[in-house]
Amino acid sequence: MQKEIYMREALIEAEKAREKGEVPIGAVVVLNGEIIGRAHNLRETTKNAITHAEILAIQDACKNQDAWRLEGAELYVTLEPCPMCSGAILLSRIAKVYYGAADPKAGTAGTLMNLLQDSRFNHQCEIEPGILADECGAILTSFFRDLRAKKKQQKEP
Repeated sequence: MQKEIYMREALIEAEKAREKGEVPIGAVVVLNGEIIGRAHNLRETTKNAITHAEILAIQDACKNQDAWRLEGAELYVTLEPCPMCSGAILLSRIAKVYYGAADPKAGTAGTLMNLLQDSRFNHQCEIEPGILADECGAILTSFFRDLRAKKKQQKEP
């Protein structure tokens, strides 16, 4: 299935984040069957709150297309977008968002709220949740489990 192929590319990006000690979230932007942007979380590396995978993938796609409008593009991301990323998705005119794991703490593609389909904005996009949800959730779960174990070990005398 094509959607799973692209989500696996987003998972490759998430693994790159994990290897850097970043929260393992990855994203790819696809237009006409071609990946035009890709990225992973870099908040710890850059010490910058806005370097989320989606933002960086959108920036990469805009650079590669030499345009800020990504009309017709699709975004594949391993975790449901937050409010900031949903804003960037809307402003870049992405047509469809596919995400893996739901985010009960910050998800704004249907979990806490649905910014991406709010008719008060001048653009809305389609959403399809749950693409490789188990795999997308597992990489996050194992990352945080390992992080907690590491912190616990550091506290022990």
